[in-house]
Amino acid sequence: MSTAILPGYPTPSSQVHSPTYTATPQAHEHRLAYNTRLNPNRSPREYVKQTRNGGVSLRLAGQDDQLTFPVYGYGAAVEGTLDIHKRDGITSVEVQIEGTLMMEEVAEGGTTNCKLFLNKTILWVKDRIYEAPCPRSLPFSLPLPTTFSNGGKTYHSPSRQAMSPTYPVLPGFRAKINYSISAIVVKPNIIPHAVKSSLLGGGDWAVSTPFEYIPRTRPSSPLPPPLVPGQWGIIETSQWKVFPALIHANKGEQDIMVKLYLPASRTFCMHEPIPFHIMFSSSAISLAAFMPLRPVVTTSLKTRHTKIQLFRQTSVDVRNAVVLGTRTDIWRVDCIGEGAFRHAGDGAHWIAFSGDIYISPDTKVGGFKAGGFSIKDYVVLTMTPPDCSKSPFKELRLTVPIRLATDPHPNDVSGSAGFSRQTGPPSISSSDEFGTTPELGYDS
Repeated sequence: MSTAILPGYPTPSSQVHSPTYTATPQAHEHRLAYNTRLNPNRSPREYVKQTRNGGVSLRLAGQDDQLTFPVYGYGAAVEGTLDIHKRDGITSVEVQIEGTLMMEEVAEGGTTNCKLFLNKTILWVKDRIYEAPCPRSLPFSLPLPTTFSNGGKTYHSPSRQAMSPTYPVLPGFRAKINYSISAIVVKPNIIPHAVKSSLLGGGDWAVSTPFEYIPRTRPSSPLPPPLVPGQWGIIETSQWKVFPALIHANKGEQDIMVKLYLPASRTFCMHEPIPFHIMFSSSAISLAAFMPLRPVVTTSLKTRHTKIQLFRQTSVDVRNAVVLGTRTDIWRVDCIGEGAFRHAGDGAHWIAFSGDIYISPDTKVGGFKAGGFSIKDYVVLTMTPPDCSKSPFKELRLTVPIRLATDPHPNDVSGSAGFSRQTGPPSISSSDEFGTTPELGYDS
């Protein structure tokens, strides 16, 4: 577990999101699990769950019935019908969708539950005057909330995959995100004061199923064209944001100015490399002394003094408390991406590199915050001398917050922006449903 926390990460603004998933896998997708068909004659785009006594059937439209659970995307509506096969004595029918985050600290016994959302509606209530029976079929449509509120702040609803078993959860903590849809048929007992039992014909009927919530996101703008070097160094454009830093000299050498360039949106597809440019500028003598520490183009060397990496910080705070002015949350920092350098040009007083940060294929979700659980991503540029006491320069650590999206921008085709990309963009069913997103509100 890391002992040094990464710098603050402001609350992100909204991203653009893709529509819900299609029922059948597309070219870049595959099924994760299968479920035996309950009725081979029904529509293949319908998921059905029944009560044990067969009195009620929950039918969810637009779903592949061979999946273990229904799947919904950002801004989708949970639509379907509730079929009532045994209507006698029913007084009301309601349906609800619910999202909950549960965290547990094993050693201390602390637990917290964060209600992400609860959306319910009454489908039918018995009219005491006309005594009309409950309809045989009741349609419903419940929109999935895209955000939730906690502690007076608003956050995006996280994907259920964020708490998958493959994610490296902090030692001593358990966390789970649950999404479910439930239907309740209220059926009072026929015999007063009798115990509710299906044998007696009384008791409420309930049918429920979990579902997967997998919001898809993409950057609001495509990757910009690469920067090019000029006579005096890299020629800057508004499409790239510069992050300056200094490498301080230990002895009589001159400090080295470092400029890290990233695309201005700082939102990247997690399945595509992140492009970057770096320029070092100083006196000719200082640059010559820096030569053994500068980025290396080859990856065969075991020791690299200058690195650019993508780090993920996972924080958990079950108790959400402050003790003696210090928060009780704990965190870990994992490297989820490594950068490769290319020599881009040099002059009498500068040298430049370009490259890509290649993200681990195990990365499935972007950053989010829900209750006391948060995931934040950072690009980190470091320069570490082998022996700081003997090196002509002090170490450098430059950290830049970024965000990861599930999909690339539609204009980011393979080989765009002048960088070599091995994977093409995933197919998106309807890009017209994407909105636009403002630039992230990071501090300058």
